[in-house]
Amino acid sequence: MSELIEQNSSGIGRRELLGGGLALGGLLLAGCQSNTSADLPGPRWPSTRDDGGIIVSKPAPVAPRPIPQAAPVEPAYSGVIARSQWTRSGVARLKEINDMNGIRRITIHHSAINSRDLRTLASVARELDGIRAGHVGRGWADIGYHYIIDPSGKVWQGRSTQYQGAHVEKNNEHNLGIMLLGNFNQQSPSPQAIATLNGFVSAQMRQYRIPVSRVYTHKELKSTECPGASLQRYMMQARARGGSLA
Repeated sequence: MSELIEQNSSGIGRRELLGGGLALGGLLLAGCQSNTSADLPGPRWPSTRDDGGIIVSKPAPVAPRPIPQAAPVEPAYSGVIARSQWTRSGVARLKEINDMNGIRRITIHHSAINSRDLRTLASVARELDGIRAGHVGRGWADIGYHYIIDPSGKVWQGRSTQYQGAHVEKNNEHNLGIMLLGNFNQQSPSPQAIATLNGFVSAQMRQYRIPVSRVYTHKELKSTECPGASLQRYMMQARARGGSLA
């Protein structure tokens, strides 16, 4: 089955990362197609640290020197967590994947899976591996999204931007897919995730010279509830005049 026929789904993690993930099977298959409509406040996330064995990329150290006290810390998108930190698998079906040939637009998604239990880097890694397994299980070449933002505000590498994603049916050409972990019909994005969304999407807009008029949500390109009610509301504000992405 070509991955271009059907988009946005998720599945069950690989054997060594299952750790109870079988109970999530039904939720993972829901993907962006969840139809839950409650809009509840999101959980409070603990401060994040690497207690799951995941290595976060950091810039090379520099010689210490006196500097002024920093303003509020920038969102944690400068150190994107490499794909190799959550999966050893490459593209499953190279014949089913197309080159991107340039990025001209951006689409925002949610996973449609409640993220309240994603409190460590290891738990996020398991979640991503499960989503990828679900996508590959549907005949797609790889995980459908290029980047994923977790509740703590970290950015994870998904599918290589060398290739078209599989995140908006019949609209994957030149389209960068960015997904926030969570079900935003049930919860609101964490402040950390929103801060990173603002910074990371703005950085991609600058890098690829994408105007705000070509930053979409999934439901604006296809009939779906993705990215959930609360994230959709935020994206409307962020792209409006004076908004964080405008």
